[in-house]
Amino acid sequence: MNINEPTLGAALALPFTKAANPSHPGDPATLRIPYSHRIPDGIRNHFIAMCGEYVGTVLFLYFALSGCQVANTIHSSAGLTVQETGANPQQLQYIALSFGFSLAVNAWVFFRISGGLFNPAVTFGMCLIGALPWVRGVLLFLVQILGGITAAALVSCMFPGPLAAQTSLGGGTSVVQGLFIEMILTAELIFTIFMLAAEKHKGTFIAPIGIGLSLFVAELSGVYFTGGSLNPARSFGPAVVNRMFHHYHWIYWVGPILGAVVAAGFYKFIKILEYETANPDQDATE
Repeated sequence: MNINEPTLGAALALPFTKAANPSHPGDPATLRIPYSHRIPDGIRNHFIAMCGEYVGTVLFLYFALSGCQVANTIHSSAGLTVQETGANPQQLQYIALSFGFSLAVNAWVFFRISGGLFNPAVTFGMCLIGALPWVRGVLLFLVQILGGITAAALVSCMFPGPLAAQTSLGGGTSVVQGLFIEMILTAELIFTIFMLAAEKHKGTFIAPIGIGLSLFVAELSGVYFTGGSLNPARSFGPAVVNRMFHHYHWIYWVGPILGAVVAAGFYKFIKILEYETANPDQDATE
């Protein structure tokens, strides 16, 4: 598809704003919002990242949680649902696909704005390895939690019936088992993000596909036993909307955070060993 670059003066401007001049981005006369040059760059960039991360988290979890709502509400061909049996492969696959595809799409869209993290555990892990400043990490952590609540509230309001997307232990899983399941699955997801997105290479631009597939695989393993959270915001939002916190709700915070520590520790370990030298032609074009 042949699309020309936007021409100067042809861009649309919202009321009380004006089109920016790409060739002079710092010129006060060409800024989209008058007097915005008076806002320190650090504050403005933090605000932009927070806005992008909030909207991205809402969209990611809205489509993911709505997938849970559909899977847990509509009866399968066998007349069973996940809530009734906890072991219906049709619903489990539907939920896993909803989460994996939603993450892949929204991470790809919002990567340039905020990094497309959508997960407090991922944010914590990125801070641990130095890929994200701690101040930015704290700000994104807060809006991700708010985004999880917003997404759960939207699904609850828009779909009939009670919200059927809350994480819970199933299949006789103990609290300790659930904690370690969440830790291992989250570690796998976060390490995937480290290697595909934090590490810059020729395949970084398609990192969201690998990250989405990573979440898909983790959900296949975790949905039946823990609900497949891997994300404190994903579990906290529905719990707030349903006003119901299980006595083991803490595992959906501690497990993913421990997973981030494990992933960051292994990532730092292989970086110290200079893993790049073990397979030097990994990004070769020939």
